[in-house]
Amino acid sequence: MQSYEHGGDIYRNNVRVDFSVNTNPLGMPKAVSAALRENLDVCEKYPDPHCEKLRQAIARFEAVPESSIACGAGAADLIYRLVFVQKPKKVLVCAPTFSEYERAVLIYGGQIVYHTLREEDGFALTERILDDMTADIDMVFLCNPNNPTGRLADTGILKSVADKCSKSGVTFVLDECFLPFTRGESLKYLPHVVVLKAFTKIYSMAGLRLGYMLCGDSDVINAVRDHTQTWGVSSLAQIAGIAALEDCSGWIEQTLNLVETEREYITSRLRGLGLEVYDSDANFILFRAEKPVYEPLLKRGILVRDCANFKGLGEDCIRIAVKRREENDELIEEIGRII
Repeated sequence: MQSYEHGGDIYRNNVRVDFSVNTNPLGMPKAVSAALRENLDVCEKYPDPHCEKLRQAIARFEAVPESSIACGAGAADLIYRLVFVQKPKKVLVCAPTFSEYERAVLIYGGQIVYHTLREEDGFALTERILDDMTADIDMVFLCNPNNPTGRLADTGILKSVADKCSKSGVTFVLDECFLPFTRGESLKYLPHVVVLKAFTKIYSMAGLRLGYMLCGDSDVINAVRDHTQTWGVSSLAQIAGIAALEDCSGWIEQTLNLVETEREYITSRLRGLGLEVYDSDANFILFRAEKPVYEPLLKRGILVRDCANFKGLGEDCIRIAVKRREENDELIEEIGRII
């Protein structure tokens, strides 16, 4: 049985509150759940293989041409498809970061080069990454904000990476799936950058599997579109995506306000317990605990993300999602009892 590498193992554990996955604490928008209920009959038909209406909705929302959009069953699906069609030989990724970049590259025979994010820098991306972009690198993956550290990258540094990649013919893949939880700037307007986005997190649609890729290079988009099964995105996922983009006015701002307030609250409370908590710009927080907390919390029905399998982190590192105040208080009180 495949292990759960990303949290969310609620099926083999008695979990009351899941802090291991970083979906929206507000849950799924009511407009999305209503659209799903009202359109269950579409399950009787094959989905649109071209996602035409969904791509039109994304184009309006992102203010980009439809021709620059490829849809998939989550951002992970698009990562694997992109790596498959380009088959990079040597890929630069950060450590720690989302493990699916590395996994996709290794599956298709590539080699990974790590750029280590320093703890003394608060795991922030610095210009040191430019030194690791050697002549033999042919693809770069960056996550902004980075998972699991939660740090937003400086836009100037990202543009420097993009510029160096463009001049060297290197594919620059920027994962912005958590960007809607921040006030950071997207690089979708740079034509040579491959930007990944997903409905998974901000609209709490993890089970529906829906993501999209933006890129001004038509060769990249067309190749990714062509290399998939015919019906790669379900009818319900397409309906949910359209509803999320067209019927959820103010949803992101409402989410931002909650996340910013609760993130500051959790950070302050955990530091008050004497824990080392790293600054975060996202809807999740990374901290270190000298005493083991994962198993004791799980026995209490609370699931957090053990970060031991992130390169550059250890068993004492825990990532937690930002949730509503009542749930956050329960987590903090239980951690206090444990330590």
